Amino acid sequence: MTNLVLTQARVVDPASGTDAAADLIIRDGVIQPPGSPASDLKRLDASGFVAAPGFWDTHVHFRDPGNAFAETRGTGARAAAAGGFTHVVTMPNTNPAGDSVAWLREQIEDALPVKILPSACITVGRQGKAVADLETLAWHGASSFTDDGAMVADDAVMRAAMLRARALRKPVMDHAVVSSIAKNGMIRDCELARRHNLPVFPPEAEVEAVLRDIRLCRETGCALNIQHISTAGAVAAVRAARAEGLPVTAEASPHHLAIAAEDIALDDGNYRMNPPLGTRADVRAIRDGVLDGTLSIFATDHAPHSVETKAKGFRQAPFGVIGLETAIGVTWKVMIEEERMPLLPWVARWTTGPAALLGAPAPALAPGSLADLVLIDPSTPWTVRPDAFRSLSRNTPFAGWTLNARPVLTICEGRTTYTDPRLARA
Repeated sequence: MTNLVLTQARVVDPASGTDAAADLIIRDGVIQPPGSPASDLKRLDASGFVAAPGFWDTHVHFRDPGNAFAETRGTGARAAAAGGFTHVVTMPNTNPAGDSVAWLREQIEDALPVKILPSACITVGRQGKAVADLETLAWHGASSFTDDGAMVADDAVMRAAMLRARALRKPVMDHAVVSSIAKNGMIRDCELARRHNLPVFPPEAEVEAVLRDIRLCRETGCALNIQHISTAGAVAAVRAARAEGLPVTAEASPHHLAIAAEDIALDDGNYRMNPPLGTRADVRAIRDGVLDGTLSIFATDHAPHSVETKAKGFRQAPFGVIGLETAIGVTWKVMIEEERMPLLPWVARWTTGPAALLGAPAPALAPGSLADLVLIDPSTPWTVRPDAFRSLSRNTPFAGWTLNARPVLTICEGRTTYTDPRLARA
């Protein structure tokens, strides 16, 4: 267990509204009251660093079981810890799909540097036809329900699932894309799409799905989370739903915040994700949604793929990009440096927002609690080098970017799970 004093860190804790310089004293993994005896503990000068509750990611793919070549729970967890995360929600679109107690136990029981809070399938086998045994899955540890990667298209099936999830007090998360509208679309309308004659993904495919989901939320009262939102129309729909008082949230992913379809210069599979990158107007709308609280959650949609499959060019590459090890740097650059977002709500999008969705206690740096925190260096430039990732995969659109914020220390439930090599040498 960690024994350490972080001296004069900028402590940013949305649960208590704290944003102030202070010492954080950790003894035997537990945060101590201010002024507690600490002369025997190792001291780390944290002046200039930001200390926050450990970050939560509600949307990750660890590909295990079924595609351990791209990522395992172990490598994904190490990437998460290096990214400043202490809790992650794994997606059930594995092989086999996550619709069983055995699958849940496999996700939960590993001793890993992050705590996995697995989601489970909405429907049996993620086939969209019959609601899975949500009650048993919830009893055995499912944090939420999703058929991520596929929308439950049948309204009756989705309504039945949402009614049962509401009774369990579990959220339903939806990959909101109407496949009959999206068809084979893979990119938003942009110069690259026209140059290579790539099938265009119409924004209506997402907007219509979000409107359908909101209607079912209104009818059932079930907490609903729209995953990886990518269009201005969908942001507007979520804003209206929240103004109506509906229990609707939505995720903003770093890549949808940082890159527009018009910015894609090369035929590069590392820019292909589902839903695809939006237009510049969509990016503006997503940033505005984060700023005004419409989008209360950041989530990476960490989706590993092998170098070989992503090297096939935009048309042939699979959907998805990784994001755990660049999430802090990218969202800091986009939202704090470019958009001047205050630090407290930025941290909240990674902590209290995700926890509230899952019905979990708000992450906090409270005396008497197990230390669960991230220490961030906000001002030392670093270059994204995929070959240095802890993840098994390298499929990032941010290779070569220079960022100014990165985690240097992660403590999960009292245990130090990541230390930046520069910090270890200090």
